[in-house]
Amino acid sequence: MHLFDLHGRVAIVTGGNGGIGLAIARGLGLAGASVLIVGRNRLKNESAVGELAAAGCDAAACAADVADPRGAPALAAAAEKRWGRIDILVNNAGTNIRKRPEDLELDEWRRVIDTNLTSAFLCAQAVYPDLRRAGGGKIINIGSLLATFGAPFASAYGASKGGLVQLTKSLAAAWAADHIQVNAVLPGWIDTELSRQARAQVPGLSEHALARTPAGRWGTPDDLTGVAVFLASAASDFITGAAIPVDGGYSALL
Repeated sequence: MHLFDLHGRVAIVTGGNGGIGLAIARGLGLAGASVLIVGRNRLKNESAVGELAAAGCDAAACAADVADPRGAPALAAAAEKRWGRIDILVNNAGTNIRKRPEDLELDEWRRVIDTNLTSAFLCAQAVYPDLRRAGGGKIINIGSLLATFGAPFASAYGASKGGLVQLTKSLAAAWAADHIQVNAVLPGWIDTELSRQARAQVPGLSEHALARTPAGRWGTPDDLTGVAVFLASAASDFITGAAIPVDGGYSALL
């Protein structure tokens, strides 16, 4: 359907070289968008670009640390240099340090907040002139169910993702007049490298996730593809400031 057609659009996906980010980048590329993969690891970036190219997608990579204030302008410049425009930003870069709050060091707190929340703000600021010049665009922030729920091992992560939802709403309100829609996606328990680390570090986590999730399974990165294409396309032009759970029903169960 033409509503979901992204041909002629340029998307930036931070943390796009693996897991959820790579699945979203692939979905956007298959829908027709040119995709800039952003990540710190050059080898993973090159591998991701190769995978997208093999699938017939137009893709390139930018090695940048989005938690560094210099990273966001660099990725915007890279997209502009290659394609001359930016239409879509997916803020997916993220990290976690699983410690109880009384054991979390201040530099660890700052590392999580800067990677998950501050980077999204900086990247949104960096692409805003391009989106406005193009007559509109899409920003998709990848949050978490921990924006809503609490966990004893995720105080910084939960704070960052809760902040990301509020940032989403603020940007949506600020930039609606520029025809820029800003929305968040809240993944549930998704089988990724980060979540596998969590299962290894938190006893009983896998059993809890399965018992609480009505769908009865862990999600996969590909489960995020459809909602990302929808929020990146004209099909969602009157949706902004929303936070959409993709969690197999986890948040619907009392």
